[in-house]
Amino acid sequence: MDLGRCHRAGVERPKETEAVPDGLDWDLWLGPSLERPFNHAYLPFVWRGWSDFGCGALGDMGCYSYDTIFRVLKLEAPISVEASSTERYEETFPLASVIHYNFPARGDMPPVKFTWYDGGLKPPRPEELEEGRPLMGVGDEEGEGLLFVGDRGKILCAFNGANPRLIPESKMNAYKQPPKTLPRSPGNEREWLDACKGGKVKPGGNFEFSSLVTETLLLGNVATRLPQKLSWDRANLKVVNSDAAQKLVRPERRTHWEL
Repeated sequence: MDLGRCHRAGVERPKETEAVPDGLDWDLWLGPSLERPFNHAYLPFVWRGWSDFGCGALGDMGCYSYDTIFRVLKLEAPISVEASSTERYEETFPLASVIHYNFPARGDMPPVKFTWYDGGLKPPRPEELEEGRPLMGVGDEEGEGLLFVGDRGKILCAFNGANPRLIPESKMNAYKQPPKTLPRSPGNEREWLDACKGGKVKPGGNFEFSSLVTETLLLGNVATRLPQKLSWDRANLKVVNSDAAQKLVRPERRTHWEL
């Protein structure tokens, strides 16, 4: 994901004050974030790149990718996270970053190492991938994708898990698809409408599951702002080895917006 292209990233807070547009309640829009003069650098769309208001490319696109990974690997929250990036800024996200997560064992499933790349950065090209075949860009998502690395092979798929393919293609062609045993979703919109109408089938994107994905995304963003590996205590929602990181987990809030 090109963070600089899609979001306001890699910039400092503007010094100029601009007139608040008609119809915008600037104080309400700021919510719990610390007060500042209005400037169009914050909105519309570009609010995503400011750490006080959005979650950058990771929060924008990562929710689609992480959803698939969390489902198939039965992940919860990581035990540690560490990031490297281009230049860090006080209030916006870096133009490119690499985030490393470590997840513990789950039952009989082993620990998992998981890495996020954005801003044009990519993982090393697998030896199994044919010459001329793009590493990322399965389907219509140019430059985006997921790579699963296992003990017995590798799977390349679109950024949301669509169109999974074993690599090389010869291995995919020799693979026999298993019978369909997992329930199929009727689609996000249908699930949402059914839930609004009191449907008895629990949506796939329910709060219990999505909260784990969100927690992990936000930890990744915290890691991009600090030059150290962070250890996470999920039970207490606390970074145990960094007071600076914990302040980002529970940032200062404006009066009357406290939790």
